[in-house]
Formats: sequence, C-alpha cells, structure tokens
Amino acid sequence: MDRIFNIYKPAGMTSHDVVYKVRKILGIKKVGHTGTLDPDAVGVLPICVGRATKVCDLILNKDKTYVCDMVLGIETDTYDSSGQILEVRDPSGIGEEDLIRAMNSQLGPIDQLPPKYSALKVNGKRMCDLVRAGKGDQIKLVARRVIIKKIDILSMDLPKVTFEVECSKGTYVRSICHDLGQLLGVGAHMTGLIRSKTGIFEIDKAISLEDLERFRDENKLEENSWSVEDVLSDLPYIVLKDNAVKYYSNGGKIEDRRFDDHNLGEDSDLVRVYSKDGFIGSGQLIRQDGLLMVKSHKFF
Repeated sequence: MDRIFNIYKPAGMTSHDVVYKVRKILGIKKVGHTGTLDPDAVGVLPICVGRATKVCDLILNKDKTYVCDMVLGIETDTYDSSGQILEVRDPSGIGEEDLIRAMNSQLGPIDQLPPKYSALKVNGKRMCDLVRAGKGDQIKLVARRVIIKKIDILSMDLPKVTFEVECSKGTYVRSICHDLGQLLGVGAHMTGLIRSKTGIFEIDKAISLEDLERFRDENKLEENSWSVEDVLSDLPYIVLKDNAVKYYSNGGKIEDRRFDDHNLGEDSDLVRVYSKDGFIGSGQLIRQDGLLMVKSHKFF
C-alpha cells in the first residue's frame, strides 16, 4: 500500500506515537508523518505509508493553518501552558485595535526566534533536552525566516484570545503568542492549538485512529486515503515521450524536446511527471544554457 492518510492527532499523543499506532493497525513498517505536532496540540497529521513516504518532505513544505487559543498577561518559559510562569501582568488595558496592530506586524516574511523548549537541535541535541538538563546557557537562539500569510482574530474575551493563522513550514505558533505578548507589553502564552489544514488535507476530512482500524476491517482503506498524485495535484505537469521514460527513471536530465505535453510556467520548479500510461513521479526542472530539462525527483 502506497497511500497518504489524513489522521486526526488527538491530545496527549506525540506525532511518533501516531506513526507507531498506524504501523500496528496496517501491519506496515514503512510509515512516516509530515510535520510534528506538540503532544497537547490536535488536528491534521498526514501519515504516509509505503512508497508514499517519499513525499513526506513535499507535504511538510506545504503551508499550514492553525487555530490558536492564547492568554494575555501571563508569560511562561515554554511559551505555552505546560511551562513555568515567568511573569504575570494586567492585560485589561489591551483593546482589539491594539491586538490587530500587533498581529499586523507579524504578517509577511519575518525572522522568528523558536522557543528554547523545542525539538530543534544544537550540536546534535534537542534544545528542550539541553534546557531540562540545566544547559540552556549553551543555546544561542537563531532567528529563522518564516512567512505569516494571514492572521485573524476569531474571538477576544480578555485575557483569552482565539486567532487563526496561515503560515509557512517551520513557523512556531507558540512564538507568535510570545511575540504578541512582548509587543503588547503584557506577555502571553498559548493554551491550545488545532492544526486545521496542511496543503490539501483539511480537518473536516481527517479520520481518527479508530476510524483507520475500522476502515481496515471493512476493506475501505483506499477510498479513505489519498494517492501521491493527489498530493502533488497543485504542481504543473509534464508528459514524457516513450523514449524518455526509462532515462527519467534512471535519474537522467531530459530536454523539453522529449516532452510530449506540459503546462509549465516560468516559475515552475517541481512538476508531476507522466508517461502515456499515467503518473510516474515528480521531477526537478533545470534551466541551463537556454535549455529546459527535467530530472527525476521522486520516482514511483
């Protein structure tokens, strides 16, 4: 089986716990997830099975949408409610316009500092493990460029705020809460997080682990999962001539004179690749010396 399942990750499980459960339910060893969710967070966690694990990184690179609960006036060391309280301040003077101005400052490409309590590694060790071992002074936080495409208030009942954010991979919503608290001068931390969308995968179509087990027993796994082609459906395509297919499968560079059809744009990079018989993989476009070529990126 080479499919992608849109799993609803429940609270209290790590993303690796979900992978382990899917392995047991399906009896398949080759299983991978497409972007870690904190144990307390819930929502969309696409799980790739079999050869579909080759596109885990492509799904990971997709934009994501979250619904976040935030409390103003309390700052914690982890930027969420699992941490120790560092400071408490009165947020009653904050109005909706103040919050909107602070949120607008986060829009677009920004340089974001990740939380020290995160799985990012320093010299091969996770930052959160270093902090818990009393070695937090070894960590020098380095800002990472992320893109906040949209951020909107859904509700505001001080000190509680719920907002929706659409962002690029690598964005820490906990850091958004922390940074908003700093900008408003009262501190803030995250109290709840739902990932509602990753690429084409949406929360209203996510299935539970119990659903997955039931679909297995009812022989309905395929109709409740996605193919690799589905996941890459937003990419432009190339159809190769028959004499180019083997060369593609061996990783060769194929010039556009050996394309049978395509819908490429000037900014195309990754593409779906087809033979006359159907989908065969993805390709990396190369523009070199006035030539347009494609090289195998993932071959299925």
